[in-house]
Amino acid sequence: MTERPVGPEIKERIDALRDVLTRANHAYYNEGDPIMSDRDFDQSMDELEQLEAAHPEYWCDNSPSRIVGGGVIDAFRAVAHALPMQSIDNTYSLGELRSWYQRVLSGLGDEPPRLTCDPKIDGVAVSLTWEQGRLTQAVTRGDGTTGDDITAQAKRVRDIPIRLSGAAPALLEVRGELYMPNAVFEAVNADRQARGEPLYANARNLTAGTLKSLDTAVVAERSLAFMPHGRGRIEGVDIEGYDDFLNGLASMGLPASMYRRSSDDFAIIEAQVESFAAQRGELAYGVDGMVIRVDSFALQNVLGATAKAPRWCVAFKYPAEQGRTVLERVDWQVGRNGTLTPRATMQPIRLAGTQVQHATLHNIEEIRRKDIRVGDHVVVEKAGEIIPQVVEVVAAKRDGREVIIEPPTVCPDCGGTVEPEGPRLFCINIECPAQLRERIAWFAGRGQMDIAGLGEKVVDQLVDTGLVAHFGDLYGLQVSDIEALDGFAQRSAEQLVEAIDVSRARGLSRLLAALGIRQVGRSAARTLARHFDSMESLQEASIESLSALPDFGDITAGLLFDFLASPAGRATIDRMHAAGVEMQSDLYAADADAGSPLSGKTVVLTGTLKHFQRRALAEQLESLGARVSGSISAKTDLLIAGEKAGSKLTKAEELGIEVWDEATLLKMLPSSP
Repeated sequence: MTERPVGPEIKERIDALRDVLTRANHAYYNEGDPIMSDRDFDQSMDELEQLEAAHPEYWCDNSPSRIVGGGVIDAFRAVAHALPMQSIDNTYSLGELRSWYQRVLSGLGDEPPRLTCDPKIDGVAVSLTWEQGRLTQAVTRGDGTTGDDITAQAKRVRDIPIRLSGAAPALLEVRGELYMPNAVFEAVNADRQARGEPLYANARNLTAGTLKSLDTAVVAERSLAFMPHGRGRIEGVDIEGYDDFLNGLASMGLPASMYRRSSDDFAIIEAQVESFAAQRGELAYGVDGMVIRVDSFALQNVLGATAKAPRWCVAFKYPAEQGRTVLERVDWQVGRNGTLTPRATMQPIRLAGTQVQHATLHNIEEIRRKDIRVGDHVVVEKAGEIIPQVVEVVAAKRDGREVIIEPPTVCPDCGGTVEPEGPRLFCINIECPAQLRERIAWFAGRGQMDIAGLGEKVVDQLVDTGLVAHFGDLYGLQVSDIEALDGFAQRSAEQLVEAIDVSRARGLSRLLAALGIRQVGRSAARTLARHFDSMESLQEASIESLSALPDFGDITAGLLFDFLASPAGRATIDRMHAAGVEMQSDLYAADADAGSPLSGKTVVLTGTLKHFQRRALAEQLESLGARVSGSISAKTDLLIAGEKAGSKLTKAEELGIEVWDEATLLKMLPSSP
C-alpha cells in the first residue's frame, strides 16, 4: 500500500486518486481497455476512501468512491434502474473473508445465517426484465442508477429466453453477467492475429465492445452467454432466499451454476472457496473469484448496504497464477482511435493450463514504472485476464545486456506522427490503415452519420475487397459494388447505397463527431456546431477561440486545431465536400429561437421519458438554443426529470435548480411530438 501523505499533500493525493480512478472507471466500463489491474484499483480506492473519511472537509459527491461503474454510452438510450445496481466489495485473503463474516454475525446479533457461494464470472453486469413471462428490457449497470438499453442485443443471446417457460411471475427482474466463452474469445483473437490486427486484452473487454455494437448480428456471431446472480423487482411470487431464487430461474429456462454451494456452516463455505481455486482453470469461461452472500432476503435487508456495496455479500478474488520467463521483444500495436499498445513476446511458459508467449505491457508509463527491458527475466501473471501481464522484473538476473524500451516516435503501421496523451501514445494520422476498420464503423454509427446496414461485418468486406480505404470512398460506392459482397442481393445493396446517400445531409455536428478527431465526441461536436455556422468558419477559428468554448479547454482545442490544420485533416474535409456531404451547421445558435424559454440555458435530462427518445430530445433542445449536459452542477439551469429519476433529481433539489416534468416540457416546446 502507498504511504499515506501528510499536511498539505493530502488534498493533492486525494485529487490524484480521484483522477486516476475516474480514468480507470471510464477505460474499463466505457472503452473496454483497462489501464490498471483490479488489485491496483481496489488498493487505490481503499486509500481514497480512508483519506476521505479522515478528511471530510475534502468530501465530493462526484468522487469515484461514491460512483459505481463508468456511466452510460451516448449511442444508446439511457434507462434508470428501478433499484440501484451496486458493486460488490472485494477480499483477497481468507483472513479478510473471515472478518467480513464476523461483521455479518455482529449485524445479525451473532445468529449464524445460511450462506450461498457461487463463481464470480468476469463479464458485463446487466439487468433483464420479463413482464408476464416476456422479455421486455435489458439494461447495462452503467453508473449503478442509469444504464444503457441493450434489449435488442440481449435478444440475440441464446441463454436469455425471449419467453420464460413454466409459471412466470407477473414481473421478474434478474441481474446477471453477460460473458464470452474462452473458446470464442480465442477464435476471435486468432482471426485478428492472422489479419495483423491488435489482439483484445481479455474476454470481458471484448464482451463490452460487442454489446456496444448497433449491429445485433455481431452479438449472435460472438456467442455471448448469460449467468444470473441477483434479483431486482419481483411481482406475483414470494421467494425467501437466493438459492431458491436461482432454482426458480432454472425452472423457467435460465442457466444455473453447477458450482453453487449453500450451508449454515461457514467452514463448509470457506472450504468450497478454497477447493474451487483448483477447478476454475478448467471452466470454459473466465472466473476471477467466488461471491459469498447471506442467503435470506429478509436478513439481507437487515444488513443493508453502504453507498456503493451491500454489506450482506462479498467477492473473494483469487490470487493470480504467476510464472517466470524472458522478455524477447516488444511490438507496438495500433488499435482503435490510434492508441499504441506495447505487446511483449516472451519465451513460452505454461500458465493456468495454457501455453503463454505474449503479454500486455499496458503503456509506456507502466513500462517505465516497472523498469521493464528487453532481455529481462520477468514475472508474468494470469488471473481474470486471458492475455497475461508482466508484473515485475527479476532485477537480480540482469547481466547488463538488457535493452531499455523506448516509445515509438512514428506509427509502426503508417509512419505517421505519434503523440503522447497522459500514459498513452496515439498515431494522429486519420488515414492510418491500422485504424481504418474501426474508424469506418464509427463513422457509420447511429450517433454519427447513421448509415443503416453498414455494420462491422459489411465494413470488413468493404475494406478487404479494397472498395473503401477512406470515409470519402463510401460515397462513391455503386449498387453493383455492394451486390457482389457476401450476403447482399440487389434490393439490399440498393438500400445501403440509399442509406449512404441520405447520410450526406446529417449536418455539421454529426460529421464532426463521425470523423474520429481525438476528444471530439458527440457532445463536443454539438458545442462546435452551435458556435460555428459551417466547416469553413470552423477551419478559420483560432486556437484561442476554440479554447474558450464551453467544456473545451486547451488540450481538446489543441487536438482539434491540429487536425484542422494538418494535411490529412484538410484532405479529409475536402473529400467530404467533394462527396456532397453537408458542411453547414444544423445547430448554429443564430438559428435558434431567441424567444424560447430554453435559449441560453444549460439543461440536464434524467429518468425514463415516455414521449421522447433521449437523443432526439437533446437535439431538439439544442435547436432551441439550450446546451444539454450530462451532469448536474451549480451551472445547471434546468433539469428535465422523467419517471424513476434518481440521484440527479435529488442533487438538483439540493442545489435549488428548476425541475420540469415531462408534462411541463411538452407545454413549453413550440410543437410536441
